[in-house]
Amino acid sequence: MNNRIRALRVGRGWTQADLAALLDVSRQTVNALETGKYDPSLPLAFRIARLFGQTIEDIFDDGEGKDGRA
Repeated sequence: MNNRIRALRVGRGWTQADLAALLDVSRQTVNALETGKYDPSLPLAFRIARLFGQTIEDIFDDGEGKDGRA
């Protein structure tokens, strides 16, 4: 799943370790999220969205259009 986590993190001047601490996950988890190797659980996706003040849909792109079609 594509996402904007890295851009949002860098825009705030945070390291991966900073973001990991704020989300209570490991730095490796942040790296895996940013590189698309790991899709977050729904609770983690909500924490990420709240932290950045955005909706889940604004941060994560599942590859489908807004109407549900690819």
